[in-house]
Amino acid sequence: MRIATWNVNSITARLPRMLAWLESSGTDVLCIQETKCSAEQFPYNELRDLGYEAAVNATGRWNGVALLSRVGLSDVVIGLPGGPDYDGAQEPRAVCATCGPLRLWSVYVPNGREIDHDHYAYKLRWFEALGAAVAGDAAQSRPFAVLGDFNVAPTDEDVWDPALFEGATHVTPAERAALAALREAGLSDVVPRPLKYDHPYTYWDYRQLAFPKNKGMRIDLVYGNAPFAKAVSDAYVDREQRKGKGASDHAPVVVDLDV
Repeated sequence: MRIATWNVNSITARLPRMLAWLESSGTDVLCIQETKCSAEQFPYNELRDLGYEAAVNATGRWNGVALLSRVGLSDVVIGLPGGPDYDGAQEPRAVCATCGPLRLWSVYVPNGREIDHDHYAYKLRWFEALGAAVAGDAAQSRPFAVLGDFNVAPTDEDVWDPALFEGATHVTPAERAALAALREAGLSDVVPRPLKYDHPYTYWDYRQLAFPKNKGMRIDLVYGNAPFAKAVSDAYVDREQRKGKGASDHAPVVVDLDV
């Protein structure tokens, strides 16, 4: 079984590319972030033509997440239970469903913006709510994982130049402690390092030729419980999907499972 996570940075802009990738990659379940559309605008019909059901949490032009599955989709949870509000509303950043033998979350963790910004404190509260929401499933015997754009580089090795991020978000001790708390809840990072190349980054800025120069970050992660991790047979970042005109600034992270 093949699952993946991909911050598409607008499903409308990326739809032809994503549909072609789904057909060619043999992906059974895809977790999407930054749909940047409303649920009504989501391309259900195009995905149904390829055999995918969709669970969507999206409200407009910002944020938005989805789960696409061709192996079944049930017990859907829209939104993060107990999640904090920002500017008076809960942003569409989480969706959960059972897909065949797996229980999965697709998450888009808040960016944080700047350390002294309200969004940074919101990010840390959001992580706390995520940990509470997933603890029960993490302890079960069913394979379970949280996939998505975590907006945190787990270690300095996951940033192309850590010195440039000093005093910035994505690398602070508090954010990394939030990831550590998820691991303590029974989840582990199932994408090994190194992979088929030295730096398996998943995000590269559009500016200043960041991708050709491999000035990237590894912030798109797959955190699974012990039964999930035991079933992993392969994992990789599909860098080809970051190349060429019309690419997202993120690449898909793909995990194969023997289940």
